[in-house]
Amino acid sequence: MDRSVGTALSRAARTRPRLVVALGALGVSTSGVFVDLSGTSPGTATLFRCVLALPLLWPLARHERRRTGGLSRRRGAVAAVAGALFAGDALFWTQAVSEVGAGLTAMLVNTQVVIVPLLFLLIDRERPRGVFLAAVPFMVAGVVLTGGIVGTGAHGAAPVRGTVHAVLAALCYSGFLFLLRRSGNTGGAIQSYCGVLVSAAVISIAVGALWQGVTFAPGWPALGWLALTAVCIQVLGWLLVALATSHLSSAVSSALLMLTPVGALALAAVALGQQPTVLQLLGCALILVSAYAASVPGSFWRRPMIAARRSPGSGIRSASRTDPANRDVH
Repeated sequence: MDRSVGTALSRAARTRPRLVVALGALGVSTSGVFVDLSGTSPGTATLFRCVLALPLLWPLARHERRRTGGLSRRRGAVAAVAGALFAGDALFWTQAVSEVGAGLTAMLVNTQVVIVPLLFLLIDRERPRGVFLAAVPFMVAGVVLTGGIVGTGAHGAAPVRGTVHAVLAALCYSGFLFLLRRSGNTGGAIQSYCGVLVSAAVISIAVGALWQGVTFAPGWPALGWLALTAVCIQVLGWLLVALATSHLSSAVSSALLMLTPVGALALAAVALGQQPTVLQLLGCALILVSAYAASVPGSFWRRPMIAARRSPGSGIRSASRTDPANRDVH
């Protein structure tokens, strides 16, 4: 991806931000289906989605380095730790996809919208808004229903275990977002993002070797699906959303980013035949409403870095003040 492509994307984000955010969100929604179709282990999928994205991001990182200078040691260290958390998110998320399904996993990771403010409350003593506190029990109820803990005939090979892995993924991603926001905005966003991906790739090899293994030659069909994952989410998805959300209000961004879990649920039903039960769909609705309510503009979201939302390197789910549905960044 060269400089001219980046310039064209920036221009499109300024002139048609709603369309650009919608395309980015829908691009992210395909990741669960692509990973499922690859049939690879969590370690293998995480490794290749990071490694295959780096050649496309490297030219942008080099241009940024010439323009703003390299990363400080502190920023490099933060990127390394953030990459470890990102790897945990991707590993648990990939496992959840095989256990509860691609669409339901995308819904369940919306719990990070609640977890991130709770981290700020516990560590920084920053009190969230009343509407956020009111949304928490509805989010919990949605997770219980979506995970098939209540009722019978829930979709998924292991829906309860998949729900646990999806929530663990949300915890890791919440730590990732919290660390990025605490690190401040000191430039070098794309370089930092490349550092995150390198760190995540290394961690995926180490952890994957102990958990279901890592295959360095998964075959051309699997590589094709993983390449699509890398392009759609690690590059285009987060880039489009990060560039365009700065030109929209938080409420509009929140609504458009809900296309990610909704799109993932629809794609999983069409492409993979994953049909949730009525109770699971009710749980999805509760998660979506709670996530939107928790992410609408208010006192809590005035503090997080507006610059981080404008900076591509902060990741798709931290691309906006709202962080409503991210997944991932998945």
